[in-house]
Amino acid sequence: MDVSAYAFAHGVRHTHATLVAWQREPVAVVGRWAAGAAAAAAGLLAAVWVVSLLDVRHQVIGLRPPLVVGDRADVAGVLGRNLLVLALHAMACVAGFIAGSSLPLQAGGHRGALRWVHEHGGRLAIAFVCAATAFSLSAQAYLIGRALGGLAGYLRVSPGLLLVGVLPHAVPELTALFLPLAAWIIASRRGQWEQLLAATFVTVALAIPVLLASAAVEVYVSPHLLEALTHLRPMP
Repeated sequence: MDVSAYAFAHGVRHTHATLVAWQREPVAVVGRWAAGAAAAAAGLLAAVWVVSLLDVRHQVIGLRPPLVVGDRADVAGVLGRNLLVLALHAMACVAGFIAGSSLPLQAGGHRGALRWVHEHGGRLAIAFVCAATAFSLSAQAYLIGRALGGLAGYLRVSPGLLLVGVLPHAVPELTALFLPLAAWIIASRRGQWEQLLAATFVTVALAIPVLLASAAVEVYVSPHLLEALTHLRPMP
């Protein structure tokens, strides 16, 4: 059998076996992912709050959810942006599966530098994803923190108060978005690269309904919560 075909068949078998094994203890498996994703979400929100305190300035803010009540088009827009981020995170899982599980099986068919890359694909994947994730989280913390600080200055309220107002949709949204990355980190630390393809399917399937619900809360509920906290009436 061709090496690539063997690697593909090997991956399919392991993915099926992993899904079957997870059915025996689904709560424990998903619980580990959710805990890791929630920790990442909490870290990002804390960083956003710190940045917002350091950069509070008066600026003109466009009125859109969660500042004002939106409609189905706004829900679709929020969901679309989040699905793009989820797809990027899911691709990290797929890349980890290829680098850590599939490439080593194909190393024997290569020589020189290409063989070295195939043999050490897992380590390279860890370094790349960690660097990309750190950059992404830092950029998000800075950009969202600046926006939050600017909004707080515009509304003349505390950044922390605004952050509390968006927590009902931000916490589940960020947790869902970080599920694939949490699964990636847990599997890579254990050397269980062959589980990452199954983790991609499961985490994406779990995340999509959460993102849909979070988008609805952001558009229809969060504006009223912000009104209660800031006494600013959300416009329909």
